[in-house]
Amino acid sequence: MASLFLLHLLPQFLLWVTVVLLISPAQSLTCSTQKFTNNKLYSECLDLPSLGSYLHWTYDSSNSSLSIAFVAPPAKSDGWISWAINPTGKGMAGSQSLIAFKQSDGSMIVKKYDIQSYSSLVEGKLSFDVWDTSAEYSGGVMRIFATVKVPANASSLNHVWQVGPSVDSGRPTAHLFQASNLNAKGSLSLNGSQISTGTATVDSRTKKRNIHGILNAVSWGILFPLGVIIARYLRTFESADPAWFYLHALCQTSSYAIGVAGWATGLKLGSESKGVTYTDHRNIGIALFSLATLQIFALFIRPKKDHKFRFYWNIYHHGLGYAIIILGLVNVFKGIDILSPAQKWKSAYIICIAALGGLALLLEAITWVVVLRKKSRRSTKPYDGYNNGQGTQRPVGF
Repeated sequence: MASLFLLHLLPQFLLWVTVVLLISPAQSLTCSTQKFTNNKLYSECLDLPSLGSYLHWTYDSSNSSLSIAFVAPPAKSDGWISWAINPTGKGMAGSQSLIAFKQSDGSMIVKKYDIQSYSSLVEGKLSFDVWDTSAEYSGGVMRIFATVKVPANASSLNHVWQVGPSVDSGRPTAHLFQASNLNAKGSLSLNGSQISTGTATVDSRTKKRNIHGILNAVSWGILFPLGVIIARYLRTFESADPAWFYLHALCQTSSYAIGVAGWATGLKLGSESKGVTYTDHRNIGIALFSLATLQIFALFIRPKKDHKFRFYWNIYHHGLGYAIIILGLVNVFKGIDILSPAQKWKSAYIICIAALGGLALLLEAITWVVVLRKKSRRSTKPYDGYNNGQGTQRPVGF
C-alpha cells in the first residue's frame, strides 16, 4: 500500500537528512583568516566556542602584558560586546571587563567595568592596568583592542566574553541568558602549551537544558504529529484496519511518555534557575502538558462507534489533538530560540516538520481520491432489474 510504504520510508529520510547536516562542512570564518585595519599581528588566535566570537593575543613575558583583539557580532547592531578577565573565579561575577559599543555619534568607545555581581555593574578603574584601548565596528562585527597587565609568571587566565542587545543612556543593558551566553567562559593559556575554552566539558545545567530540548522536540514536535497523520489518513484504507489504530496509540503514548520526561527536566531546570524565567515558553509548556494529559484519558473513556456519545467524544479528541500539535510546534521553536544551538540543528528540525507536512499533503490527496472512488461506486451501481435506483423492495436474498 502506497501510504504504508511512505510511512516506512519517512524515518529513513529524516535520518539521512540529519546525517547530511551533521557531516556538512562549516562555512564560518576562522580566526586565522581575520585581518585588522591597523594591520596589527598577534602570535596566537582562538575560535571561541560560543557567541560567534574570536580572540587574538600576544603575551609578553618580559613585562607581563597581554595584547588582545576580541572580535564578536553584537546581539543587535546597536548592542555591545565585552571581554573580561576574572582574577577570582570562572564566571561573570568578579570579572574585570572591557565593554565596547557605539556612541550617539556612531563612533566606538571602550569602557571599563568592575562586575562584582550580576546586579552590580560599576564603571571605573579595574584591578589591573589597561592601556591602548580602542574599538571599531564594520561588517556587523565589533572589535576590542587593548593591552592589559597580568600577574607575573602567570601561566593561564580565566576569561569571560559576552554580547548584549542594546545600550541605554551610555550603559549596557542586560544580555540574554541562553546557553550560548552562559557558556561564554574559559581558561586561556599564556605559555602556548595548552588552550582550554570550556568546549571539552559542558556543565550539568547545560546538559539538562539540551536533554529537555531534545525530549520535547521528539515528543511534541515529531512523534505526536506523526501519530495524528497515521490516525487521519490510514484509517481510510480498509486493509489498514485495525493496524492504524495500534500505530496511532503507540505513537501518542510514546510521545506522552517522552513528554513527561521532558516536563520533569523542565521543572528541575526551573527550580535550579532562580531569577531566570522564560514566561511564554513555561506557560505554553504548562498548557501543552495539561491538554496532553486530558488527551491520554480519551483512551479510557472512548465509547463504541455506535454509542450516542461517540460524536461528542470525537470533537473532544480531535480538538485536543490539533491544539496539542499547534502548541507543541510553537513551543519547540521557542525552546530552540532559548537554547540557540548551531543552525544545522534548527535546519534539521525544520526539514523534519516540512517532511511531515509534505507527507500529510500527499496522503490528503490520496485519501480524497479513495473516498471519491468509494462514493462513485456506491452511486453508480448497475441496474439489477428490481430497484433501478428507486429504493423499491428487493426480493429475499439481495
